[in-house]
Amino acid sequence: MKRVVITGIGVMSPNGIGKQAFKNAVIQGKSGISRISQFDPEGLECQIAGQIHLNGDFFSKKELKNLPRTAQLAILASTEAFQDAKIDHASLSDDEKKKFGVILGTGGGSVEFMEKHYEMYYGEKDLLPSLYVISASTPGGLSSELSIRFGLRGRSHVVTTGCTSSSDALGYAFQTIQMGKLDRVLTGGSDAPIAEGIMQGFCLMKVIATKWNSEPEKGSRPFNKDREGFVLGEGSWMFILEEMEHAKKRGAKIYAEILGYGSSCEAFHAVRLEEDGNANFHALELALSEAGIPKEAIEYINLHGTSTQLNDKVETNVLKRFFGNHAYKIPMSAVKSMIGHPQGASGSAGLAATLLSMEEKMLHPTINLDSPDPECDLDYIPNTARKKEVEHVLCNTLGFGSKCSVLILKNMLNGK
Repeated sequence: MKRVVITGIGVMSPNGIGKQAFKNAVIQGKSGISRISQFDPEGLECQIAGQIHLNGDFFSKKELKNLPRTAQLAILASTEAFQDAKIDHASLSDDEKKKFGVILGTGGGSVEFMEKHYEMYYGEKDLLPSLYVISASTPGGLSSELSIRFGLRGRSHVVTTGCTSSSDALGYAFQTIQMGKLDRVLTGGSDAPIAEGIMQGFCLMKVIATKWNSEPEKGSRPFNKDREGFVLGEGSWMFILEEMEHAKKRGAKIYAEILGYGSSCEAFHAVRLEEDGNANFHALELALSEAGIPKEAIEYINLHGTSTQLNDKVETNVLKRFFGNHAYKIPMSAVKSMIGHPQGASGSAGLAATLLSMEEKMLHPTINLDSPDPECDLDYIPNTARKKEVEHVLCNTLGFGSKCSVLILKNMLNGK
């Protein structure tokens, strides 16, 4: 099997546009959560979200009308990923383009776009919806937008498995290169679910934070005793994956090698986790088996850490059950404390935060962790980044629909 590495990172995040800004923000523990500005949230129980404030003419008026926000964020993050990998997509040969694919993960797809345009169609506004409302709102159209934009002719797929979507997209891209089907893949996650109808739905489910409207930055509180739910977020975190020898031949900077991927379904409930965490346990087993390393080799875990009462307890307990006493020796943290919950882009957000923290030989913190839940008693790196060089890391994701996915990576920035 071929070995697969990460050579490019691109970021559009609520707490940092661009990978350098995002790196600085996560290490400094900077929150990107604020009062909702994309629509008037007055009347909603939750009025805060992890939003990206775009300043600049990145797209034409026509593009802004016809491109879902999810696609806009993915295009911007992908542009940076190409630049970071030092790949000029416009100069690729026909053969290179055929061996370069796109595999995007998204949970909500273009739900914000659909909601806006259905309001135009059925409402009383004197506005016509986009001619592309059907093609643009189809989840599969998102990867097509990227393929067309960058001229990539390999397989172009969208993975949508709820909150594990981008982890699964990365896993699928990893396996595709492993098997020699493609040389390179543009992959990662993008979601833009901040829309009034979606917010109302989460409020009805009682899974979203509602007590922090006057203090938005404190709203996402993974593993803290007084956590009440997640804060919705948006963003895109994209990567260039390459076959290792291909990357070495062109002298690429290599961030990490992907060693293992595991995914499972507990087949329990559409939105509620099974409290025994067996599916997450099985995904951990699968990923570690493929990675071919012992449990004790894991030196850092990027947590799903949504800030819901149930999720944080289940994730904590399954890690203690899987790793045993070693769980108490592993530093771990939740980037959602700073960006909110970007739904299907969660796994890619955690991976980007992990890779960029490793580059600085720092581990980013879990902020707002002032009074830890006694049942959540692991080392979540509270509030302040920690200086530490790590070699093997694990990224954990849990999702609606009983899904769990795990990625294991080896640091390649240390020259080992």
